[in-house]
Amino acid sequence: MSAIFESTIKMAQGSREDWYIELKDAVEGTTEICADLQEYSKKIEELGAEYGGNIEVKWSKDENVPPYVMDSIRFEMSQLQREIEDEIGESLIKDNKAN
Repeated sequence: MSAIFESTIKMAQGSREDWYIELKDAVEGTTEICADLQEYSKKIEELGAEYGGNIEVKWSKDENVPPYVMDSIRFEMSQLQREIEDEIGESLIKDNKAN
């Protein structure tokens, strides 16, 4: 069984461009606030280590997050994924299809 983390993209109060990620451990009930994807990446790695790396992440966003902010976050996520994959020498996304 894997631990479940809920990651919600939210807008900073009063801002149309500043965002953060609310990271909630559904098992422990704790919540962390991450100001950017680098902080999120480190925090999810730390929290996931407590569960032996066996985690599931459920993503969502608040309704007030505009599309251009989501586009920016997706772009940053793809860059971060490439950097990590280059570092470890393999894809982060595993193909679970049986051959």
